[in-house]
Amino acid sequence: MKHVWALCLKFIASLVLLYVILTLFFGVPFGDVFVLTLILGIVSYLVGDLWLLPRTNNTTATMADFGLALILIWAILAMQDNPPYASLAMASIISAIGVTVFEYFFHRYMAANVLEETGDEKRKNTGSLQYQHEASDELFPVSPSEKRDKK
Repeated sequence: MKHVWALCLKFIASLVLLYVILTLFFGVPFGDVFVLTLILGIVSYLVGDLWLLPRTNNTTATMADFGLALILIWAILAMQDNPPYASLAMASIISAIGVTVFEYFFHRYMAANVLEETGDEKRKNTGSLQYQHEASDELFPVSPSEKRDKK
């Protein structure tokens, strides 16, 4: 049930965000924004939130979501016959930036409330590596020939 709630939250927030950016500023029809949000939400939830986020950190997953959003938005908007908006590149970049800002906070929500850390699936904090040191009684190495001479 947590995943359904998270997916619904992601869809609604992305729909509002993309509606404001694409429909109000670039004139993209609401139906196209709805389909775009549906495809982008499902793909980024599976790839970025369920697969990449548990294996990496928030920054890496957010950067991957930016690339994914940019490519998907550009591709879906470019597939239309007569796009009613002026700049496809500008619309895609601004939309991807908006989605990325939302994804940063959504990843924090996912990590805290949806993703469960159990057993081997626990994420490791790579910022606090603990190194072990080796110690020996010998302060200076002795070559095999010196060992024979001492005997």
